[in-house]
Amino acid sequence: KEVRKAFALLRSICEASRERTGLPLPELSMGMSGDFAWAIAEGSTMVRIGSSIFGPRG
Repeated sequence: KEVRKAFALLRSICEASRERTGLPLPELSMGMSGDFAWAIAEGSTMVRIGSSIFGPRG
């Protein structure tokens, strides 16, 4: 799925940024209620799951 590919790309960008800068960059925030499992599988350290907790907006 395209979302998972995007998460993998973001992870690789974050890893490259760590290597280039020497900074720890401990957080990788990606994913929301509908795709948090893929985000975690791809290395996310922070996800937004408000809709799962509080229900849809509106």
